[in-house]
Amino acid sequence: MDFYFLLLSLFFPRIVLLAYFLMEKLPQNTLPFWGDVALGIFIPRALILIFIYENMGYNNIWFAAHLAALVLTYFTGGTRTVRWRRRRTVRE
Repeated sequence: MDFYFLLLSLFFPRIVLLAYFLMEKLPQNTLPFWGDVALGIFIPRALILIFIYENMGYNNIWFAAHLAALVLTYFTGGTRTVRWRRRRTVRE
């Protein structure tokens, strides 16, 4: 797998998936194309985890980093949640 794909997908998963799809450089996987599209739209970090697992294995630092990013994003929310919390605490 490409180093830049792994690094940039930590911060911008949807943009990187779209860019690599347009360049036709997506990693090989066993999902059907509609599965790639659905996961890329709704849960892009899970699709990247599948890519890493199938190409590099789960015993890899990139898998751990992307899994940590997935868990942190899920439990702490995205940027909208952070903005909402900040506005809420400032108003109170």
